[in-house]
Amino acid sequence: MNSATVRNLLVRGMLAGLAAGVLALVTAYFLGEPRVDSAIAYEEAHSHEHGVEAVSRTMQSTGGLATGVLLYGVAFGGIAALAYCFALGRIGRFGPRAGALLLAAAGLIAVYVVPFLKYPANPPSVGDPDTIGRRTTLYFLMMLLSVLLAVATVILGKRLAPRLGNWNATVAAVAFFALSVGLAYAFLPAVNEVPKDFSATLLWQFRLSALAIQLTLWTAFGLVFGPLAERVLTPKPAGRAAVAAPPAVSR
Repeated sequence: MNSATVRNLLVRGMLAGLAAGVLALVTAYFLGEPRVDSAIAYEEAHSHEHGVEAVSRTMQSTGGLATGVLLYGVAFGGIAALAYCFALGRIGRFGPRAGALLLAAAGLIAVYVVPFLKYPANPPSVGDPDTIGRRTTLYFLMMLLSVLLAVATVILGKRLAPRLGNWNATVAAVAFFALSVGLAYAFLPAVNEVPKDFSATLLWQFRLSALAIQLTLWTAFGLVFGPLAERVLTPKPAGRAAVAAPPAVSR
């Protein structure tokens, strides 16, 4: 793959990420923001300190949310496109669209779902401010382990395929991934700082909305980036001229 192809895929990945970011923004606004408001109301009801907000809540939930999600979508799309360029031809003979959807599914599981199941998202007012550094470190450590284990799973599956066949090799590789993730869950410390009187329903709804945002982002990226990548990797042949030139008349 030459540099021009990588550049074209990178640009298209960023555009696909922007489109996915718009859909994720809609999901975040209608599903996530109401839960954030409820969590902030709980925090204000249990806090004796009432400071002045540097940025209003209205601005946070509109302009701030849009800026953050859209910029994240563009950056996410560029990184995913580079990962697609690296994986192209190394994970099997998949077409551009199938490869994009496969990358989106694998990325969603490795980058978000696996860390989420160990360290799920928490709304405002949940978590000790003094442990935020520790919690962030543990989350990114779990994410890094998940990505590395996903790469190792692909390599293992390809090496086992000639001896076991594609199906058995895939089953063995997935079992390796599940076992490794389970061991990581067991050895990494748990974090549970949810207040006892915090609404379990609100916590569950917030976590579901966070998962829905990521599901929307990754799925939309896979669906949008696939056709865009196909135009670069399998361009259509130039059509014939609509009107042929008239034959020369001999005199």
